[in-house]
Amino acid sequence: MNPAEPLDLIPVAIEDEMRSSYLAYAMSVIVSRALPDVRDGLKPVHRRILYAMRESGFTADKPYRKSARAVGDVMGKYHPHGDSSIYDAMVRMAQPWSMRVPLIDGQGNFGSVDGDSPAAMRYTEARLARSASYLLDDIDRDTVDFQPNYDESESEPRVLPAAFPNLLVNGASGIAVGMATNIPTHNPGEIIDATLALIENPELSLDELMKIVPGPDFPTGGIIMGRRGIRQAFETGRGSIPMRARAEIEEIRKDRQAIVVTEIPYQVNKATLQEKIADLVRAKEIEGISDIRDESDRSGMRIVIELKRDATPDVVLNQLYRFTQLQTSFAVNCIALDDGKPRLMGFKDVLEAFLRFREDVILRRSRFDLNKARDRGHLLVGLVLAVANIDAVIALIRGAPDAASAREALMTRQWDAAEVLPLLQLIHDEGNIVEDGKVRLTEAQARGILELRLQRLTGLEREKIQAELNEVAARINDLLDIIASRPRRMDVMRNELVTVRAEIATPRMTEISDALGDQSDESLIEPGQMVVTITRDGFIKRTPLDIFRAQNRGGRGRTAAGRRGDDVVVRSFNAHTHQWVLFFSSGGKAYREKVWRLPEASPTAKGRALVNLLPELGGDAITAVLPLPQDEALWEPLHLVFATASGSVRRNRLSDFRNIRASGLIAMKLDEGDSLIGVATCREGQDVFLATQKARCIRFQITADTLRVFAGRDSSGVRGIRLQEGDEVNSLCVLTHVDATVEERAAYLKMANAKRRLLAQSEEGDEAEEVVADDSGEDMEIAGDLTAERFEELERQEEILLTVTDAGFGRRSSAYDYRVSGRGGQGIANMTLTNPKRGREVVATLPVLEGEDVMMVTDVGRLIRTPVAQIRVMARQASGVTLCRVGEEEKVAAIFPVMEEEGEDVEGPDVEGADVAVVTDATPEDIAPEAPTSEGDVPPTEA
Repeated sequence: MNPAEPLDLIPVAIEDEMRSSYLAYAMSVIVSRALPDVRDGLKPVHRRILYAMRESGFTADKPYRKSARAVGDVMGKYHPHGDSSIYDAMVRMAQPWSMRVPLIDGQGNFGSVDGDSPAAMRYTEARLARSASYLLDDIDRDTVDFQPNYDESESEPRVLPAAFPNLLVNGASGIAVGMATNIPTHNPGEIIDATLALIENPELSLDELMKIVPGPDFPTGGIIMGRRGIRQAFETGRGSIPMRARAEIEEIRKDRQAIVVTEIPYQVNKATLQEKIADLVRAKEIEGISDIRDESDRSGMRIVIELKRDATPDVVLNQLYRFTQLQTSFAVNCIALDDGKPRLMGFKDVLEAFLRFREDVILRRSRFDLNKARDRGHLLVGLVLAVANIDAVIALIRGAPDAASAREALMTRQWDAAEVLPLLQLIHDEGNIVEDGKVRLTEAQARGILELRLQRLTGLEREKIQAELNEVAARINDLLDIIASRPRRMDVMRNELVTVRAEIATPRMTEISDALGDQSDESLIEPGQMVVTITRDGFIKRTPLDIFRAQNRGGRGRTAAGRRGDDVVVRSFNAHTHQWVLFFSSGGKAYREKVWRLPEASPTAKGRALVNLLPELGGDAITAVLPLPQDEALWEPLHLVFATASGSVRRNRLSDFRNIRASGLIAMKLDEGDSLIGVATCREGQDVFLATQKARCIRFQITADTLRVFAGRDSSGVRGIRLQEGDEVNSLCVLTHVDATVEERAAYLKMANAKRRLLAQSEEGDEAEEVVADDSGEDMEIAGDLTAERFEELERQEEILLTVTDAGFGRRSSAYDYRVSGRGGQGIANMTLTNPKRGREVVATLPVLEGEDVMMVTDVGRLIRTPVAQIRVMARQASGVTLCRVGEEEKVAAIFPVMEEEGEDVEGPDVEGADVAVVTDATPEDIAPEAPTSEGDVPPTEA
């Protein structure tokens, strides 16, 4: 360039240049690399591999060839990129766990589902699979357009004339610029059936198509959870399809079970999956697994996850689904090139695009075949004419000096058209021009005559020429009908699809389960009994019940709750992990939470602040907690009875509290200075029992007259008990109503006390039975009209109430000792509190069962667990016996029953019946030797 000449520069804004250059690059990636074509379901690299292998003769009926040779042909002729990308694409098309219908038949190491890399292409061999022929057939019959390759030295097809919807059968995935595609695989038989149905009725709805194709069908099997994601993906082209592995629980040997995985979700690496499980076990995020091993072989996949003896298989399996790729989601994003443009397509859109393309292929193929048939028929007409005038033809040829002259002589002469005119009409040939009953031969016909072998002049050969001409005529007419009639093209397409289906259809591998929906976190939680502890400052936690060992009455217990400063435990109860718990605040609001959602902590941990668990709690305190029945079907006939410290009560339906939002729900309107002390479930006809701190109590029946069902939740209720000055209600329980007279109750109590004394004196209990059976005994004289049958009936319905003071004294009493009165009275005495050492106030009164434990909680965080059977049954005025030993400044703050699960062992000494538990934060050195010092103490053997 001459420096003196001015440069031809055009100023361009950098924003415009960047925009245009980036768009050009983006479209190149989208169209030429990353996205499949909706017509054949292939990206350019896959299309080039299949076409190059066909051109090289690496078909299914030929021997295997080195993969490197096929890769070299593709790279040298069509794909100007690295050989690794070509070989990777070839490998994927040969992997049966990646493709629903593999298109490459590979021999050698083509990788594994464990993620192992394939062998180098110089070691493996490959050829086209039989299924690939249905994508390539008729490509040489002008069915698709061709384009020049990258250096214009070759030509390559823009699309393959696919005979089945390969995009849906084998799916696709790819990341372009600004967009991506992820299309799942489907069952080939179902896809072809849906295509056939759409040919029969183009107005089919998506629901009708989904009856034929219920969802994707992955080559690795597995289970699709529900149909909601499938429906969304089929309708819009986008959706999330949850999948999980197929796993079963097997007993591998005595007392040992294992989870056996035989199918995994699509595109999950089996080796990585096992490593993840092992990592979770080591990190103790999943417990209950003792070993994991891979027993997969040629017969199929088999991952064995061996469990510990005490593990619950279903829980461990649900945890594996939750935390590993045993359960994943396939994010469908069906973007494909339609008419050269990327388009988000639904299921029916893809099938309709394929039908349009396939119809065009059949039309172009028919036109191509028609031209070939006409050319052949044209030559056959010339041969027929030559045979009919063989003598004249021979004379012309013999008289010609050379072949060109002979050809010219044949073309110049006019021949009688009587022989060929019907044939020209038969094959619709317009190549020969007939004038005045004469016809001239074309150059092609003249060449055909000159190349005619003498053996074709025999009579038999002349008949073959005529027969072939008739066949060509029939073929031409059929092709003309196909070209002119769309129903005929649809018939041809239908027949070809049926043929393809017979070759590539296989049974469905992936199950679609309607029973499996979105997995709940609750299924990951080990079922079991928990001790829930709440402190005065609003800290809550749950601790497994089996941590607390059983002790005899009067023991010192173990630490159950750590304290912050002067914080004390004010409420504890036991519940199942899957139970709902209602929380009632001092402000009269209700909150709801599952037990397993409560923070789990060790016995010495302080727990978590309730204000963090219930953010809307604010400055209110939780004053009542109610575990609800685990089976929600039992909620419908149940009511809730509320009791306040001032003695008010109210009854509501439990269903009024079925739906509680996170911000809480108004439960009861409270007067200023009042608080909610208890809530219990009840039924019509049962009895409400209220007990106070000053040892007063009242019992009244629940009827529409005494305690109606309130329609609203914002009322303050009605009076339940009239309190003395300075007294407060601290206990609420619901008892079974028993129709018995005052005399019957007195007689029963006399006989029952006598029976209990005899049971304590006799291990066999024979004498106790005699008391009931002897009609002449002293007890029966006192009983009056109370017969043995009536005694047994009352005994079956008897309930026992446990009353405990703040000094750790307590006793059991029969509920028959508490008469039923009217609501709103002053009640009767519940316990005699004349000795301050035995207690100044009653902590709680609650019903207990013979097979239960009770757990007492002190204000310094100690819990003591003791069998109920070791606590004597006394009259309600009795002050009781020592249940736990408290310090000088220590008081019992709460008491609640503990029930063991069936078959659960309790640590500690062997005791008859259930236990009562007490836990403390004292160290072993702080526990003094135990000795009964208070009047009324009874050793365990005498209880």
